[in-house]
Amino acid sequence: MAETTRCGFAALVGAPNAGKSTLLNRMTGAKLSIVSPKAQTTRFRVLGILIREKTQILLVDTPGIFRPRRKLDRAMVAAAWTGSDDADITLLLIDAKSGLTEAVEEIMDRLAKAGRKVWLVLNKTDLVHREALLPLTAAVTEKLSVEHVFMVSARSGSGVDDLLDKLAETLPEGPYLYPEDDLTDLPDRLLAAELVREQIFMQTHEEVPYGATVETESYKERPDGSVRIDATIYVSRAGHKAILIGERGQKIRQIGERARKQLSALLERECHLFLNVKERSGWDEERARLRAIGLDDVP
Repeated sequence: MAETTRCGFAALVGAPNAGKSTLLNRMTGAKLSIVSPKAQTTRFRVLGILIREKTQILLVDTPGIFRPRRKLDRAMVAAAWTGSDDADITLLLIDAKSGLTEAVEEIMDRLAKAGRKVWLVLNKTDLVHREALLPLTAAVTEKLSVEHVFMVSARSGSGVDDLLDKLAETLPEGPYLYPEDDLTDLPDRLLAAELVREQIFMQTHEEVPYGATVETESYKERPDGSVRIDATIYVSRAGHKAILIGERGQKIRQIGERARKQLSALLERECHLFLNVKERSGWDEERARLRAIGLDDVP
């Protein structure tokens, strides 16, 4: 008699910088979603796939939810809510240090109206006194019905196993939707672009990362088993292009080298990465650019 398996989607939803991407990477044990100390790093839904006991847990990392201004912003927020609407369980991630911000309150209001199955996950609990967590939990549950409460540190891993165990026993019975050795449904081309974009966040400052996008122009397998990747970084201003290239091309070489090392480790093969920087004013309002980075079109 075949053993019963379970499979389902759990969406990570929260305000920017709640730690969703760090938690996804911690839960899957792989670098799937790019992480930086800056808010609004994630731009589209990222699926992390893991097996716990006899359950295939499909974790959806969504962009942080905030008030959108640009077309890019609107597409990011739409992707976040679609991720929640499609999931079996919504994991509301709240930064325990920041507490109930206005952004968090707005997310809770919308979840309450939608009647979603919500679990509360208080993150960064290693940065606050334990006695502060109970009043925060009470304030959330007063406004939003939650089935379970978890206190975790995505950075250290504390409490994450308890969350995974509960997901494994709660998600619905059914066959696995992805091969057992899959880690994500992200195409390698998109993964390459995202790792370059992460290095832009890590190595440049202020508005430069938010004014840049990365597209993989070509991805070619080579006879020796390695891969050649050509990617273009689009920036909205000439000044940003100069910053990214750096003096004598030093900055762009550094970005490319660090991204290449991470990509080689993730793909478990040698990668040859070539970067080009182009100024393209208004790329964040272009439908083609948004589709290229995995976002659905929005009005």
